[in-house]
Amino acid sequence: MSRTFSSLSIRNYRNFFIGNCASNLGLWMTRTAQAWMVLEVLTHGDATALGWLTTAMFLPTLLLTPLAGTMADKFPKRTIMLSAQALLFVDIIILATLTLTHHVQLWHVFVLALLDGIAGAFDGPSRQSIVTELVSVSEVSNAIGLNSTAWNSARLLGPGAAGLLIALIGTGPVFVLNACTYVVQVVALISLDRKSMVKPPVFKSEKAGFITAVRYVAARPLLLILFVIALAMGAFGFNQSVTNPLMTTEAFGKGATEFGLLGSIMGIGSLFAALLAARRPRPRIRHVVIGLGVFAFAMALSAQAPSFLIFALLQIPMGLAGVQVMTSANAIVQISVSPQLRGRVMALWVAVVMGLTPIVSPIVGWVGSTYGARATVWFNAFWVVVAFIISSIYLYTRGGVELHVSRRRPWVDVQPRPEV
Repeated sequence: MSRTFSSLSIRNYRNFFIGNCASNLGLWMTRTAQAWMVLEVLTHGDATALGWLTTAMFLPTLLLTPLAGTMADKFPKRTIMLSAQALLFVDIIILATLTLTHHVQLWHVFVLALLDGIAGAFDGPSRQSIVTELVSVSEVSNAIGLNSTAWNSARLLGPGAAGLLIALIGTGPVFVLNACTYVVQVVALISLDRKSMVKPPVFKSEKAGFITAVRYVAARPLLLILFVIALAMGAFGFNQSVTNPLMTTEAFGKGATEFGLLGSIMGIGSLFAALLAARRPRPRIRHVVIGLGVFAFAMALSAQAPSFLIFALLQIPMGLAGVQVMTSANAIVQISVSPQLRGRVMALWVAVVMGLTPIVSPIVGWVGSTYGARATVWFNAFWVVVAFIISSIYLYTRGGVELHVSRRRPWVDVQPRPEV
């Protein structure tokens, strides 16, 4: 098997990866279908309501991250994930039933989105950090890259797949299909051979506090700059669930089919970047910064796209650069943290990537309602450009950072800044 997919030769990781891809795709399809229902069916174009829906989806991540990260380090990650997937499955079945029977109301969607957010808040840290328990030390970097690729690709491909399916079969059947993806993840988790899993480090009480992870990241410039990038991409770069429906309907006067095409076209670049990231033997900070620059430039151009075709074509470099940024950054963070703290640090990562969304999305919705669809893209692009400038200064002043991972020690505990 080629270097790109070498981790898939390990049965446990292969099963997990298949379920992970299905579950991630289903999660983002659900969120997109909910957004389309709120915008086009239940409110008939209320961008502010769309922003508040996104708040309901992601608010639990912001509030529950400390508890979720600590649990990921203290309890079996497989058990946490199974519980989260069960809740997601029940939620989607309820929503599908309400939609197909034409009884769905706006408050139903908001409540179920909030419950999905609670499940996702606990699922995320365990999903991110369980990878190192499924593969040998020599495959850790590749497995982390593939796992991150599955998440970020689903975040980009899910909205497009949902849009196309909504146009073809309607919102209700899409929810039914999404329920099947959670079943795939549950079966994959149950199939894991626990005897062959790498035993995680013992949870030490003196390092139990989540604040330990915050201090750990804050004291290390490399990690801190990666978290700044993740914050910009999560809160502003990956806001397509708000901006693309508005651009599709308001700026270009198109419908669900064209909205779905946007995500599919973005997936072309996403897939290429995903394969490239998994093939690299080790991630580099310069890949992150260059990708961030390409993403910011393409996003700014898309805000002024004169036609739907040009706007759609610009999704290709955005997809390529977006996955390169987040996959490489995620891999660097994971191999830069000792195993005892990995669950809590990855919980902090998930919170940074998605935690500001509940605050930002209503603002983006207000910007769209007040100034129009194009203003929402400009607003998001501005903050991504700011992150690019900050990270470029860091890269220039530090001369780049090389991480070397050995077979005996598959992580690099990067050193904190010197005391002054």
